[in-house]
Amino acid sequence: MSLITCKNLSFAYENMMVAQNINFTVQQGDYVCVVGENGSGKSTLIKGILGLKSPKSGTIEFSEGLKSREIGYLPQQTAAQKDFPASAYEVVLSGCLNSRGFHPFYGKKDKDRALKNIRLLGIENIMNRCYRELSGGLQQRVLLARALCSGTRLLLLDEPVTGLDPIATDDMYRLIQSLNQDENIAIIMVSHDIHSAVKYAAHILHISSDESFFGTTLEYINSSMGEYFFRKERHKWT
Repeated sequence: MSLITCKNLSFAYENMMVAQNINFTVQQGDYVCVVGENGSGKSTLIKGILGLKSPKSGTIEFSEGLKSREIGYLPQQTAAQKDFPASAYEVVLSGCLNSRGFHPFYGKKDKDRALKNIRLLGIENIMNRCYRELSGGLQQRVLLARALCSGTRLLLLDEPVTGLDPIATDDMYRLIQSLNQDENIAIIMVSHDIHSAVKYAAHILHISSDESFFGTTLEYINSSMGEYFFRKERHKWT
């Protein structure tokens, strides 16, 4: 069974449609990349899955016993978030709040989970440093570890490489691929980088104002929508 099934999903802001007729499924261990033009509703879809935005129509179904505390979320960073005055360890540990419920204090289980994810992402050497003093690439590693503390089965990543230099970008993509393949964590990643999307993702969800595409990466590359989008992206750089 699928972890998530979205059927005929549409979203609107003040009665203006931003995404229409979205249909896709996510299996355990899947890697789905969400692409499309700016303003097409990619980030809105993520908010819908998180329950932060209600759909105008259609349904989002969670199966396989998936619970909200098993979904980790890495949002787009703001300037205020980059200047957060806490240690890297404290930022990672805060991801455990997702499963704390009404318990206000962190327990040993939470701290062990934070340390496990810190080791998994190789950031033990900076865990006591102030988060705002870290490079963009290290900050994203910290936030990815935080997301892992929030969710063990599914990660929602909204433009996780925005603002990173090429080396840090490649490093982040490899980390995400490792979590997907080695840890069997399902990934839904919003990206404007179509070339990296087809390099790493198993499935592509392309959202546009009038239609959407969902299929394997190979099916997308060979589709009319994929061919058009690739051609348009190449034109930007020529």
